[in-house]
Amino acid sequence: MIHEVDEALRLLLVESGLQERGIELVFDSPTRDWAARRNAPTVSVFLYGIREDVSRRQAGSAEQHDADGVVVAWRSAPRWFELAYLVTAWTNRAQDEHRLLSEVLRCLTATDALPARLLTGTLAELGLTVGLETAGRGEGMPSVSDVWSALGGELKPSIDLRVLAPLSGQRAPAGPPVTDGLVLRAVDRSGKDGEGGESDEDAPEATADSVDPADPGRRLRYEGGTDPGADGFAAPRERRLPPGRRRRGGAPR
Repeated sequence: MIHEVDEALRLLLVESGLQERGIELVFDSPTRDWAARRNAPTVSVFLYGIREDVSRRQAGSAEQHDADGVVVAWRSAPRWFELAYLVTAWTNRAQDEHRLLSEVLRCLTATDALPARLLTGTLAELGLTVGLETAGRGEGMPSVSDVWSALGGELKPSIDLRVLAPLSGQRAPAGPPVTDGLVLRAVDRSGKDGEGGESDEDAPEATADSVDPADPGRRLRYEGGTDPGADGFAAPRERRLPPGRRRRGGAPR
């Protein structure tokens, strides 16, 4: 999920035209050594904190259906995480850095959420809103000054960007639907005690190998059920879709 948020932020900044003007977009740590090696105008989007939003945690799981409405899997509820980014601009002049940082700020404040067209992977599959908070109060994470101290650099103008994104839950595949009724096969274990045969106590225990494979057995019928016909319980039948779902090319059921 984190790399998918990175990619969405990169695409959002690319749409603003930064790369067309030769400005690099990186996600590196803006340490003192990194700054010394930089040789082109750069915008750094550095991830410095990850925190779960426990107020959004949910229990339970949701069904996943195929095109016919059959349950194919269960997926636990997603968990939401706040990603904190330190966005900085790097050029040879402070005025140019301020101008570049202003363009980035305009781009980030133009929307309150990452556009759906920029989401990839699990973020696109979930179809949930990935929120943005730009230059907010920044509670619950290390302060910007602490971040700069940990990086070993000098404090410089920066944008504190927060992204609230879902982490998809675990997927548990479902078994195939039941299409056949239960078939019962019996083994005669009754002995004829006193006539040279075995008594019930002496008869060997029935096992799967002792069942005659040619015996068709008896297919059990459910109480009140109708005759399934020659195809048995495997005959195709209409399946009712969950509320709000529709078949491909059809109207909602």
